[in-house]
Amino acid sequence: MTAPARPPALNSAGLSKNDYKGLPSTLCPGCGHDSISSRIIDAAFQMGLRPHTVMKLSGIGCSSKSPAYFLNAAHGINTVHGRMPSVATGAMLAQRHHTAIAVSGDGDTGSIGIGQFKHLVRRNVPMVYIIENNGVYGLTKGQFSATADEGQHLKYIGTNELPPLDLCAEALIAGAGFVARSFAGDAKQVTELLKAAIAYGGLAVLDIVSPCVTFNNHDDSTKSYAYGKEHEVPLHDITFIPDYAEIAVDYEPGEVLTVKLHDGPTVQLRKLGRDYDPASRLGALALLEEAKGSGELITGLLFLDQTRATLPELLHLPDMPLALLPEEMIRPSRESLDGVMAGFA
Repeated sequence: MTAPARPPALNSAGLSKNDYKGLPSTLCPGCGHDSISSRIIDAAFQMGLRPHTVMKLSGIGCSSKSPAYFLNAAHGINTVHGRMPSVATGAMLAQRHHTAIAVSGDGDTGSIGIGQFKHLVRRNVPMVYIIENNGVYGLTKGQFSATADEGQHLKYIGTNELPPLDLCAEALIAGAGFVARSFAGDAKQVTELLKAAIAYGGLAVLDIVSPCVTFNNHDDSTKSYAYGKEHEVPLHDITFIPDYAEIAVDYEPGEVLTVKLHDGPTVQLRKLGRDYDPASRLGALALLEEAKGSGELITGLLFLDQTRATLPELLHLPDMPLALLPEEMIRPSRESLDGVMAGFA
């Protein structure tokens, strides 16, 4: 006699993991982007997000197809190439209490969208901004992107003679308060960083090296699986502790740096042989420069600052989202309009 099937496990929102899935992926088998989509599903399920309160945003490129592959019940906004930050800014001003998860790529962010990205960071729009970084334009058959390694060679394109942009450094210089780097092949770290980013109050930038298995997975490419596995140097083991869960840790005193996020959650950083302080912006920049010279892939939480006000706070927006304000609060009365016109008379 066959035992009855067990019902699926439910999270704090009363939802199963299947409720966080999306459509079947049309990306190349083994693409790092699909791994990241799976980690977003894991993080959203574990945190008990309600999909209808999430908005997914993207631009154009292989990376920007990813939002179709997670959280089917969430709101989705696919924009044009490099212009997602502007749309995200407007969307988050209109629905400030939604959780915004944006997925971009190294081309969408580092090339045509670099100006938009820098101003999004400058304004501190509250959202999670994921860069799926593979160093190539995979959707248009593998041209070099702005993050391609200097000297990188591709069979049909030739050799890249230009130095790469470091998008974590760009985010730090622009004033981002949460900057992290990870590797798509490191499932645990990506999941924990995503949970910390979702809990963070402002703009959280995650640059995730995501190998393109079709155009840029050579062993000598810093964006390949082989290189990532061999050269990844985690800054710390990361455990996200949500405020609604019992805190249980296993560590010796003095080995863990605990950083408290807004509204209770914390990120625990277990140092792995590096005396690293994620509260130092200059320290993060120096570490990235050091890693560039040594060829290391530094992963983990590079920088955390909780002192900056978000854009809705700076604009003194009401707690009620602008999209939900009643007509009497947004439409001027006849008397007020007459007063304005009288001022021009």
